[in-house]
Amino acid sequence: EVLPAELVDRIQQYVQGAALYIPKQGERARWGEKNGARQLIKERNLEIAARHRRGESIARLMEEYHLGYDSIKKIVRQYRKERL
Repeated sequence: EVLPAELVDRIQQYVQGAALYIPKQGERARWGEKNGARQLIKERNLEIAARHRRGESIARLMEEYHLGYDSIKKIVRQYRKERL
């Protein structure tokens, strides 16, 4: 009903009986950009890195932020050069 019959016939040469997703044109927003989650995580990570630079242990940061050792280490490395 949405597509012209000729186009449906052409598509059926490639695919039949399956759902077909047609993305919107243009640039898509990255994960978390529309709802602000990306910014919140960045702010959290900057805070974790700053607290570690001030001497807080990885164990304490793991406990407070409910993240694993490797996650905290990755954040600390990633934001090592950024100063608050």
